[in-house]
Amino acid sequence: MRILVIGWIGIVLIVGASFAYAQSPSNARPTIANEADFRRALKELSNWGRWGDDDELGAANLITPAKRKQALALAKEGLTISLAHDVVQEKAADAPNILERVLGDVRPTGTTDRYQYTGTYHGVIHSHLDAVDCHIMFEGKGYNGRPMEDIVAAGGCPKGNINALKDGVVTRAILFDGTRLPGKATPQGWLDPGTAIHSEDLEALEKLERVKVSAGDVILLYTGRWKRRAALGPWPNTTGFAGYHADIAYFLKERGVSFIGCDGPNDVSPTGLPPTVTNPLHRLALVAMGVSIFDNLDFERAVEQARRLNRYEFLFMAAPLRIDKGTGSPLNPLAIF
Repeated sequence: MRILVIGWIGIVLIVGASFAYAQSPSNARPTIANEADFRRALKELSNWGRWGDDDELGAANLITPAKRKQALALAKEGLTISLAHDVVQEKAADAPNILERVLGDVRPTGTTDRYQYTGTYHGVIHSHLDAVDCHIMFEGKGYNGRPMEDIVAAGGCPKGNINALKDGVVTRAILFDGTRLPGKATPQGWLDPGTAIHSEDLEALEKLERVKVSAGDVILLYTGRWKRRAALGPWPNTTGFAGYHADIAYFLKERGVSFIGCDGPNDVSPTGLPPTVTNPLHRLALVAMGVSIFDNLDFERAVEQARRLNRYEFLFMAAPLRIDKGTGSPLNPLAIF
């Protein structure tokens, strides 16, 4: 009888310990404060081989037909809102590369124009989607171990390029309004450059917005970047940007997030990590987990609608240009409430 009692007590203690862990997952997440932490996270969070050695979709594999059907049901009001910023056509402190739009001859029958970027659309100004592979690598390898030599040989991204998403992204989006976090926003309603959003901040916003991130979601972070730019003017990259801290990578893996996005370049800048660790979240998301990234979106109108409806989840749709071997694409995602 005594043995049975001891065994029963042991079971209770084990269950209790498991319950306590489940109730406070944020306390169990490792920190990412230095290069050693970053390298550990690259290994711990890796999805290499999870969907096969030839996989080109990464975490987009988590967007199932059932997930798309659930997302379609979120279009309750039938309201569509663009999540892209107007393509920049004039150089500025944050826009070294612009779109050159040249108008052709204007005749009674009509006209044409030509679009050409003066440099890459990647960077901190143009709304775009990074391909899961090739654009970002770590120590010469991209997602699923693609070597840089393959890119050179192919004259572009041979696998995991932007054309892997030619059928588009249709899923549920959650818009995290970072300005709702206590003590984070300025009186003008934006997050100043260098303001970091951590995993615990995302969990706090889940409670504030009454949402819960689940597998196949895209999560979008509003920092008020474009509102600040309109009020104060453009600022150089060296000033920094509000954004996600690298530690949200553990949140992404736990929840099965397929895509992330922000109204800035996603990585908070300065990152808080040593200079040897550049764009840490981009590397953890794209290279390790295969989580693609929407950079420099514009959520001003969407956040206004979300606040009005008090609803921060909606149907998200995006379709990149069909560019074989491309490392990404400019695009115009849609929020459908």
